[in-house]
Parts: sequence; C-alpha cells; structure tokens
Amino acid sequence: MTRKWTAADVPDQSGRLAVVTGANTGIGYETAAVLAGRGARVVIAVRSLDKGRDAVARITRTHPAADVTLQELDLSSLASVRRAAEALRDAHPRIDLLINNAGVMYPPRQTTADGFELQFGTNHLGHFALTGLLLDRLLPVAGSRVVTVGSIAHNIQADIHFDDLQWERGYNRVAAYGQSKLANLMFAYELQRRLAAAGAPTISVAAHPGISNTELMRHVPGSNLPGVMWLAGLVTNSPAVGALATLRAATDAGVSGGQYYGPSGFRELVGHPVLVKSTRKSHDTAVQQRLWAVSEELTGVKFDL
Repeated sequence: MTRKWTAADVPDQSGRLAVVTGANTGIGYETAAVLAGRGARVVIAVRSLDKGRDAVARITRTHPAADVTLQELDLSSLASVRRAAEALRDAHPRIDLLINNAGVMYPPRQTTADGFELQFGTNHLGHFALTGLLLDRLLPVAGSRVVTVGSIAHNIQADIHFDDLQWERGYNRVAAYGQSKLANLMFAYELQRRLAAAGAPTISVAAHPGISNTELMRHVPGSNLPGVMWLAGLVTNSPAVGALATLRAATDAGVSGGQYYGPSGFRELVGHPVLVKSTRKSHDTAVQQRLWAVSEELTGVKFDL
C-alpha cells in the first residue's frame, strides 16, 4: 500500500500567492491555513469580512509569520466579483494559485443579485467570472494553477438543464446542487483544454473533499436534530482531512492539468487524497463547450486565451 498523502507533503510555498475563496471556515479555511503555514502569501476572499478577520486571526495565531490578507467577495453578485477582481488585480501583479472553493449546498430556493438560482449562480457562475477576470494574472506565472472544488454530488440527480438552468419551473435543491457541481467539473476540464491549446503554463485541476463535516452541511435535511451533527463527525472527514484533496491538487508536483483528486476510501466518501475519476457525463465535451458559451453570456466575462 502507498503512504497516505498528508499536509506534511505540501512543499514550501515561499514566494507564491494564493487566492482562496470561502476561506473563513471549513475546507477553505484549512486550505488557506496550510498554504500560509508553508510560506505562501494567502488572500482569503470571503463574503463576511467579520468572519474573514476571525479566520486571519486564527491563522496568524498558529503561524505568527504568516502573510494573510482579506478580500471581500460575494460570489452571488457579479458586481461584487468584478470589484474583488479589480482589487486583486491592483494589489497583485501575479497569482500562483486560484482556489475556487466557496459554495452553498441545499438551500431553500433563492436567487442571486443577478437573478440566477443561488447554487448555480454562486458555485459555478461566480467562480467562472472570477477566474476569467483574474486569468491574466496567472497566465505569465510558471507553475500556476486554478483548482476548482467539486463534489461527489456531481453524480447525484445531476445534469445541466439548459432548458431551465435557474430552476424556475420547479426547484429540487439536491438536483440543483448536483447541477452546480457538475458545472464546476465541466468548467475545470474545459478550462484545461483551452489552456493547453493556448500553450499556457497555467493548469486547471479539480478536487473534492468527499463527505466532510463543515458548515456547508447546515441545510442538509435533519441536520438540526439533536445529535445528528455529532454523529456526522464520526463518519465523515474532518475539514482538515477534507482539505487535503484541494491541497494536493494545488501543490503536488506530480499533478497534471485536467486531473481530479478525491478521498481514497469507500465510494470516495472519506480518506486521504488520490487521483480519482468523475462521471462519463462530466467529460462530455459538447456539453462543456455549450455550458462555457452560456456562462460567458450570463456573466459577460470572456476568457482571453
């Protein structure tokens, strides 16, 4: 058996700049903390500045020499995405790692500031726009990576419903989440194909945490019942272990563009990160390209490759 990949395997990140969305808690926080502890300059891009400040304080308490800054970013608002991208571009002439981690899961039906279904608008369209607006800060950087965090839910009632992307004709929160995470994977794969065709040094990689006991679980049916979250903690990855797939995708020298990393355990639910496979549907290039075109139209962001 091969040795388990752990946070100790993350190489020195000195001189690198990492932008991590949704890094105030859970998988994103653990990802940012490890990168900062390995010497990276880390930007925590979050919706709540108060929670972001708390995350920065917790990281610097553990790693007093860490260089961690805060950027306001609400992925459910394209105006906020554009403001954040402009601020990041002004502050940072180069970006080594863009980690598209933030997300929402299973909320009651809501819409974003731009009228998109909340899960599709936040998880996919917000990250699509952010990546496109920051891409020219990554392209000149050797070894730069875009890591998009997917989910095993891309295989649960998941399809890209081009005839009703915003779930206006009936809302199924599980299927809507599945659509958003399938879109994340399709975006990661199509981005890699375009980067490779352009001969860019940047690569696009995907990862998923399996089942991890984080704040994202708050809308799961029954999560408010006594003892449910305590029990979940016994049968799921901790946030620190759940973050390892993202960290491996972001830092392992053996990673190639277009790969997908997830837990090694039963049905990829728990365990340490290994190279895994996504569904055949996620590799449908015609759907990927159609989704890309629709995403450009909805966000108004085009990738200059």
